[in-house]
Amino acid sequence: MPELPDVIVYLEALQKRIVGQPLERIRLVSPFLLRSVEPPLEAITGQPVLGLRRLGKRLVWEFPEDRFLVLHLMIAGRLHWKERGVKVPGKIGLAAFDFPNGTLTLTEAGTKKRAALHLVQGHDALDAHNPGGLEVLDADAAGFRAALQRENHTLKRALTDPRLFSGIGNAFSDEILHRSRLSPLTWTQRLTEAEVDQLFVATQTTLRAWTERLRHETGDDFPEKVTAFRAGMAVHGRFGQPCPDCGTAVQRIIYAENETNYCPRCQTAGQVLADRSLSRLLKDDWPRTLEELEESVLGKRKPG
Repeated sequence: MPELPDVIVYLEALQKRIVGQPLERIRLVSPFLLRSVEPPLEAITGQPVLGLRRLGKRLVWEFPEDRFLVLHLMIAGRLHWKERGVKVPGKIGLAAFDFPNGTLTLTEAGTKKRAALHLVQGHDALDAHNPGGLEVLDADAAGFRAALQRENHTLKRALTDPRLFSGIGNAFSDEILHRSRLSPLTWTQRLTEAEVDQLFVATQTTLRAWTERLRHETGDDFPEKVTAFRAGMAVHGRFGQPCPDCGTAVQRIIYAENETNYCPRCQTAGQVLADRSLSRLLKDDWPRTLEELEESVLGKRKPG
């Protein structure tokens, strides 16, 4: 799933290309993409994009009359900037957004079509799509501590819960926990003050470093290599490979469709966490899929 650094770089690339440009046409290929009916998409056809913003992992386009297009890429949704009027790819193509200077296509690999598009009217309707998690890059240590310990979860679950923290998913939570030298299964309310502080620093440092790295890799191009598995990651997607800090083989925990990667020497005092013995813990504290967690958030939010 594109996470905070990916979404930031997407928005910066789109800023250069579509802000101030009229949206000439939306070509929907998948009927399951659009999840709203009022206002209709025709309401923004021909209208200029006034600005862009982020709500968690959602990309938001602002149009006149307080209309907002909200796009959630979920696990496998990806954006591509092409020449104007390009044909939408078969099988994986979901939609195309035509502008005078080019076309933005939306694709989604795999058979499960989870990406979602909403057009909403007004700021209250837009706010209903905000999971409410803390913007960690803007937070101070006290705010981070309050969000982290609001509920008692494993660190892996807490970092990836969009109601608690904005924009962090499976990949960068692994990297943050490795940098902080903390086990993914440590309970949030059992952390010492020093451990909370080192997690806060690791979170900001990891996300800022990867945002800058992705900016540098993208340059003036459009980001086309958005993936959860990147060269240079310490543990995520590196099961069996040596930890870059100590050389110990990276281990993983798998539960349903969830996976977390960690270094047993750096993070768990040499202990290899066994899937079977942890099954009850994972059942109690982890959703079966990160998609499930993302999709359940809005339904659990209380009005106001």
